Amino acid sequence: MTGVESPSYVAGHGLLEGRTAVITAAAGEGIGGATARRFLEEGARVLISDAHVRRLEEHEAALSREFGDAVAAAVCDVTDEAQVHALFETAARLHGRLDIVVNNAGLGGTASLVDMTDEQWSKVLDVTLSGTFRCVRAALRAMKETGAGVIVNNASVAGWRAQSGQAHYAAAKAGVMALTRCAAIEAAAYGVRVNAVSPSLAMHPHLAKVATPALLEELTAREAFGRYAEPWEVANVIVFLASGYSSYMTGEIVAVSSQHA
Repeated sequence: MTGVESPSYVAGHGLLEGRTAVITAAAGEGIGGATARRFLEEGARVLISDAHVRRLEEHEAALSREFGDAVAAAVCDVTDEAQVHALFETAARLHGRLDIVVNNAGLGGTASLVDMTDEQWSKVLDVTLSGTFRCVRAALRAMKETGAGVIVNNASVAGWRAQSGQAHYAAAKAGVMALTRCAAIEAAAYGVRVNAVSPSLAMHPHLAKVATPALLEELTAREAFGRYAEPWEVANVIVFLASGYSSYMTGEIVAVSSQHA
């Protein structure tokens, strides 16, 4: 299949003007990094976090050159409750209030069930599902006090479909979807919305390192456009869910995909 060319980059329209946001796993060139840039372009003040210190520092420096003090950074390993607590304390200290949280941290991998170890299973679940839980809990505790806020989680089409070697990742992402729906019901009483994006295939350097060319070719062939998504295309949907344009949406899992039906 001949792939359709990627569209032109979409300029900011001030959709998040004056809002404050925390974005996890936001260092580098993946969905988190693209979301941080899109939020800044839309007028938000952003606290980016990541477990990789050097990469986080480099990304903060690059964004600061463009957006000044609208961006700050804090190291956070979402598997460590103390670090999650410290991240949200930093957000409160810097901005006074918290409007948006994007839970992007996740961990993948490929292993057949018969060969998968408890450690492999637990590590993926701890980062991808339990890490999202810790951050959703921290966000709701902060937002409950102000009576407003938006949480956007990063799920995956893997939570819906079967794929060999992805049992741990798929189970974790399906869990993120269920967590999103349940959290949304509880959060509605606080005036807080909780939704998730479910990307199919967004290409970035880390994915290219951990996936084989054959697998990437197979996944790309499933897409109706015959190409993968650019990370900023997923970030655009996250911007929509974080903005007032989605004010009546909560508990929704929005597929960001061109896969065949």
